[in-house]
This record gives sequence, structure tokens and C-alpha cells, in this order.
Amino acid sequence: MRAIVAHAAKDLRVEEAVVPGLGPQDIRVRVAFGGICGSDLHYYNHGGFGAVRLREPMILGHEIAGVVEAVGAEARRVKVGDRVAVGPSVPCNRCRYCLEGLQNQCLDMRFYGSAMRFPHVQGAFRERLVCLEAQAHPVAEGVTLQEAAMAEPLAVALHATRRAGSLMGRRILVSGSGPIGALVVSAARRAGAAEIVVTDIADGALGFAAGAGADRTINVAKAPEDLAAYAAGKGYFDALFEASGADAALRKGIEVGRPRGVIVQLGLGGDMTIPINLITAKELELRGTFRFHEEFALALEFMAKGLIDVKPLITATAPLDKARDAFELAGDRSQSMKVQIAF
Repeated sequence: MRAIVAHAAKDLRVEEAVVPGLGPQDIRVRVAFGGICGSDLHYYNHGGFGAVRLREPMILGHEIAGVVEAVGAEARRVKVGDRVAVGPSVPCNRCRYCLEGLQNQCLDMRFYGSAMRFPHVQGAFRERLVCLEAQAHPVAEGVTLQEAAMAEPLAVALHATRRAGSLMGRRILVSGSGPIGALVVSAARRAGAAEIVVTDIADGALGFAAGAGADRTINVAKAPEDLAAYAAGKGYFDALFEASGADAALRKGIEVGRPRGVIVQLGLGGDMTIPINLITAKELELRGTFRFHEEFALALEFMAKGLIDVKPLITATAPLDKARDAFELAGDRSQSMKVQIAF
């Protein structure tokens, strides 16, 4: 089979790879579509992010859907021919956090396309993927495999909105209108948010947030005063979802949050300096959000029921042999939201 392998920054190759053997609880999936994520772009552009660096060639990718073409002897839940989305995280289900139901905090997590451990966990951008049957989630009729490949980023957004607590009737600010930010708009609206404002520094990205249901979008590079106006009277927003990873975005969000508001930090941009006195005086709550677990199945259920539409966020699809071009396009925020590769 062929796979998309990162060797170093800007060294991306489509290479031949061996199809692993099939264990008794495994299934083999013929991958149909895979979405390029921000972490994939970090490996492509920089060879890693933060302290995490490529130390060996690694297959990228973790947002995939496909068709089951073989099942192990003990597999009972799926059958050959089933359409599935594959959850990219494999928690140990033995550590204390897994046993508490916090699988996203697993002490021995294996997550596709991650260089956080060595040897690296190889990713899912390959023509055939062997995975545990437990990772496979059925795709309902009426949901395309392209949409199903969006289950992972939607699960991230659903987990983030869950971390915020009740959003019914709340006023929401989302900073950063990439795929995750736009999906947070959809998830927050589904959770009952009454008003949603989105900020970014790119008009193109903000257009997708508007399409996802934002009530207002603000380009803070062109009109920072439009956001600053919300700081009057100790702030306006009940909840901030910070999806850009930018220090300045978090600071501005704290300024326009109302007393006892909630800040949910999604973006991973490195260490930040925050105005702790303002957080203290306003009695704000700063909460982290990391990956997901049960929300993966929920994402597929929402798609199946037509409760969240991810189709408008899929802006381009490229064939496998054009993988490098697809990565370059995915990094161009003026043209792209979610770029997928057709395997």
C-alpha cells in the first residue's frame, strides 16, 4: 500500500508501506478520505511543535473514514463492507484515569500520527489501515465518507463545549476561525448559545464562521475597536472559546468576558502570559480542553440526524499522489478551511 510519510520539515513523501497483519480483534479498513489537521501541518512545516519533534519517519493523519475489507476472528460488531469512521485514540483502559472515565487523559495513550512518544505512533494516512474493532464507528446512510472523516475535529469541538458547562441562552466569543473554531460555533449553537461572536485576522476564515451560524464576525487585525467595545461594564461574554493559541487573543478574551464567565482554552500555541489579576478580580474560570472520547460517536450521531452540517467546511479534496500540494493548500488560510485527501 501507499502512505503519506513525514521525514522532516517540508520533507513529505508518498511511499510504499507494509500492510500489518490482522489480529483477532482487529479489522482492516480501506481508507477513503483523510482530513489534514493543524498538527499534521506542524509536522509538515516545522517537523513538530513545541518540544515534540520527528525523530524517525512517521505516517501522518488521524481524521479518516473508509470501508471495512477484512475482520479478525473475534470481531463481532462490524462486517466486511461496512462504512466506518475510525477513532484515532487508543487509550489503555487500565490506568487510573481510564478507570475514572477520563480516557482522554490516559497515561499510556496511543494517538495516530503522533511523535510525542518514541517509537512514534504511525498515523492513518495510508491506503489500508489495520485498527482495533473498538475504534470503528458505523457511518449512517445519508452521511458521506467525506463528512464522516470530519468526526474527529467535530468531537474536539463537542468536548470543548461540554467543558464550558451549560451554554443555554449564553453569549459566546470564539477566537480563531479555523476548522475547530468554526465547528465550535456549530456545537455551541446546538448547545443553546443565544449569541455567538467570532474573531480572527483573516476575512476568508471568518466567512466560514458566518456560514456555521455566527451572529457576528470581527477581523481584529482591521477593526480591534469592534471587539474592545465589548469590555464596557466589566465585559459582555459568558464564555470564551480560545481556538487560535495566540497570547493576544486570550488576553483580549479575558478583557471582554463578564464576571464569573468561563474561558475554555483549545488552541495550543505554546506558553502564554495572562493577566491573572483580571482573572481574579472578575472571578473568571480558565479551563483546559484536550481531545475527546465519547464525543466521537456523538459527532457521527449529530451528522446522521442532520443536527450539525460539516459539509461547508470541506473546501478541497486532492488525490493521494498530490499529497504535498494538498498540504500546501491546507496551510493557505486565504483559500482553505478543511482539505481532505482521497485515498
